[in-house]
Amino acid sequence: MIVLQDEWRVQRGAVVDPTTAGAWSAFVRFGRCRFDTPDTFDADGLLFQYGTYSFDGRPTFLLDLTRQFEANDDSGDHDHYVQVHCELRYDLTASLSALGGFESWFFHDTDEDLDRWAEALTNRAAWNVLCAHKPAEIRIYREQV
Repeated sequence: MIVLQDEWRVQRGAVVDPTTAGAWSAFVRFGRCRFDTPDTFDADGLLFQYGTYSFDGRPTFLLDLTRQFEANDDSGDHDHYVQVHCELRYDLTASLSALGGFESWFFHDTDEDLDRWAEALTNRAAWNVLCAHKPAEIRIYREQV
């Protein structure tokens, strides 16, 4: 989580107002940092997902940029995942609501390329809609799942 927060501070130093593109840039830089993880295909993954949710009672549009790490127990078996989230919350608008929901995963140590994955996401029509809106709130947090 500290690495993602550091990347976010670097990005915020260059931008007065936090933006969707700035958060994405920091998240991709964080995604390039490699960590010691178990030797399984899904031990280190990045998730780009969005949709409308009502966690606190009122509908909010969320863009959740998540890095997921597998954690094993002392015998080397899967124990849990640790997820580091960069969650962007937006006031709900008709254009954001019209995006519906979407998710896309990237996993290190596969045949996929991180930069191609990131570029494909920013080439989606939804990206322009997301970038046209300023996040009302950005939260960075960690959870065990």
